[in-house]
Amino acid sequence: MDWNSIIAAASPELLLAFAGLLAVVVGAIYKDAFARISLDAVAVVLVVAGILSLVKIEGGLAFGGLWETDPYTNLAKAVCYFCSAIALRMASQYLVSEKLIRFEYAILVIFANLGMGIALAANDLMTLYLGIETLGLSSYVLAAFNRDSQRSSEAGLKYFVLGSLASGIILYGASLVYGFSGSTNYDVIALSDFNLGVMFGLVLLITGLAFKVSAAPLHVWTPDVYQGAPTPVVTFFASAPKVAAMVMFATLLFEAFGSVLDQWQDVVSIIAGASMIIGAFGALRQTNIKRLFAYSSIGNMGYALIALAAGQEKGAAALLVYMAIYAFSQLGIFGVILSMRRRGGMVEDISELSGLSTSMPWLAVCMTALVFSVAGIPPLGGFFGKLVVFQAGVEAGLWPIVVIGILSSVVSLGYYLKIIMLIWGGEKMPAFQGTSGTVTFTVTAATLLVFPVFVILIGWMMATAGGQFGLPFG
Repeated sequence: MDWNSIIAAASPELLLAFAGLLAVVVGAIYKDAFARISLDAVAVVLVVAGILSLVKIEGGLAFGGLWETDPYTNLAKAVCYFCSAIALRMASQYLVSEKLIRFEYAILVIFANLGMGIALAANDLMTLYLGIETLGLSSYVLAAFNRDSQRSSEAGLKYFVLGSLASGIILYGASLVYGFSGSTNYDVIALSDFNLGVMFGLVLLITGLAFKVSAAPLHVWTPDVYQGAPTPVVTFFASAPKVAAMVMFATLLFEAFGSVLDQWQDVVSIIAGASMIIGAFGALRQTNIKRLFAYSSIGNMGYALIALAAGQEKGAAALLVYMAIYAFSQLGIFGVILSMRRRGGMVEDISELSGLSTSMPWLAVCMTALVFSVAGIPPLGGFFGKLVVFQAGVEAGLWPIVVIGILSSVVSLGYYLKIIMLIWGGEKMPAFQGTSGTVTFTVTAATLLVFPVFVILIGWMMATAGGQFGLPFG
């Protein structure tokens, strides 16, 4: 066993695995006395893992070809780990206020990140499945973390049942690909004869992964889980796992099935179009702010899928740029939602945003910028994210789906502008209670990241990864 190659390719995940197991042992001994410390400790571990992903950005092969990292996947891992660390720190005040501060929370988050890291580094269908299941099992428990809430329990149960079905579909698809190609390794599959059995397996893989990214028509679980799960859990779900799921989707299709792009491009395009339409129109009639942003996430996954359907190097880079901007914007938006607390507890009705401009004017300014960014208003980051996605689609000749994307963006302005109007012009509501400095700092940082100077920095990072090291596909 070549330990140098393993350390070069898998050091962040080895750190997460060791830290997770250590946290389990310490938590079993000290129980809830370890709970608050665990949030900070795991956040630090995640930041270190993110830094390791950037330091070891060239990556390499490990575990007999089952594991492969490169600049593209390492950048995605860094984004996931940093987003998870931020989401974990933002959760502290909520967990204390709602009496949910238990040591298992941080452990579930770290193992979810381990699953993301494994899936992103997968060069084999079995490695991919292992990562997806590690992420999924942690996520199901997180969704139901508030045991005293019926909504949370229902969200966790629904996510578990439907997620298990999607995992079964992925596994069945992998078995068909293995049976008809003779291997589960991406490199070997890419060289195989793509007969009808392999293509049917690919359809099942796309179906299962579409569930994982909340793409239509497999999106039905998303609004219920967003509404029912504790808000810090939704903050996590809306950021890091979205990036991981979309990038693992891209890596599988481009590396293992890139030579038959024409066979799956139309399927992904249809999923993208359906997601954008359902996301835009579904959000218009929502009154719960978490459900609204659930539909918004469905639509945004549709935009990212345009880059995936483009099937080229620029499309791959556009996908990661878009998902990075989207993830940090979601952290800021849900940071504001976490601040919407009165004596009776958390408030989630959209009309309650009317109290934001008077009680927390700075957060109101940040929320305005973040919502405009997600809406794609220039010159904010979301505009540039959609621009590079649409450019990739146009260069690939996907004009119909790009037109649907533009029209969906126009429709989505309806509910985004409704939020802005409520913040600044709605009927004045009682003031919210104060929020923690960590949440305010995070919302401020996320807001700064959507301004052009930081978007240019993100674009430079992607160009550096693609130009200096070379993307894994093109």
